[in-house]
Amino acid sequence: MREAAAVLRVGLTGGIGSGKSEVARRLASHGAVVIDADAVAREVVEPGTPGLAEIAAAFGPAVLRPDGRLDREAMARLVFSDGELREKLNAIVHPRVGERMAALEQAAPVGSVLVLDVPLLAENGLAGGFDVVVVVDSSPHAQVDRLVRLRGMTRQQAEARIAAQASRQQRLAIADVVIDNSGSRAELDRQVGDLWAELRRRARHA
Repeated sequence: MREAAAVLRVGLTGGIGSGKSEVARRLASHGAVVIDADAVAREVVEPGTPGLAEIAAAFGPAVLRPDGRLDREAMARLVFSDGELREKLNAIVHPRVGERMAALEQAAPVGSVLVLDVPLLAENGLAGGFDVVVVVDSSPHAQVDRLVRLRGMTRQQAEARIAAQASRQQRLAIADVVIDNSGSRAELDRQVGDLWAELRRRARHA
């Protein structure tokens, strides 16, 4: 079993449209081992997986696309405003995501800076499980703008998705480090560079 000090476990989170994925990509380019919870969640419901079969059995064929893949937009519409259905979906997906992320973490080389990109870190009370929690922060206005411009949402859809997550204040309350993604890409690069230097320092002293 891996010793606790073998890797530095970094929890990376931020609201939808905050630019968290941009920060994760930059950390990966510096040398971090990044495990993306959203990517794993997609992996465990790929066609042919037990996860997708269980979802289809629980929710019916309407949540599948013609090619047999999960229709994520249809699924989101179904569970977004229904807490009971959302819990039903989470009970299928979350255990599989946890198992897969644990396997990926075990495979990380000793001495790594391991960044776990977890969108719902604040909502699920997971901050205590990390050596460092990094929160990517952005103004609600900037979040809405990105969701409308880059993801094709309406303003109303964007605002509803933001409101369904933890508040900005709740996320900032669990942060050890805050990355302010309200400025330019050059400014984001500078902040991530500083963060990487600090994470490497902590990893050496772990």
